[in-house]
Amino acid sequence: MNKSDLISAIKEKTSLSRKDAEKVIDTFFDTITQSIVSGGRVEIRGFGSFMVKDYKPYVGRNPKTGSQIQVPPKKLPFFKVGKELKEMVDS
Repeated sequence: MNKSDLISAIKEKTSLSRKDAEKVIDTFFDTITQSIVSGGRVEIRGFGSFMVKDYKPYVGRNPKTGSQIQVPPKKLPFFKVGKELKEMVDS
């Protein structure tokens, strides 16, 4: 499912127009993005949580040449699946 499919699903399940459904989806993702960028955590009970994970620097290898490279520290968005969603997928 992509963003367009999600907008269509919202439109079909509610009385919203396609334009309004698109605004809802855009607002939802923008709000989550802004919270994560500012260092916050977003938790949706039963679905999962979005957060930023800090990764320390490490020495990696270039797969082509085999030479060592220094990988700088970084922050990456991370999603942790909720228990209820995990159980629904597993069954």
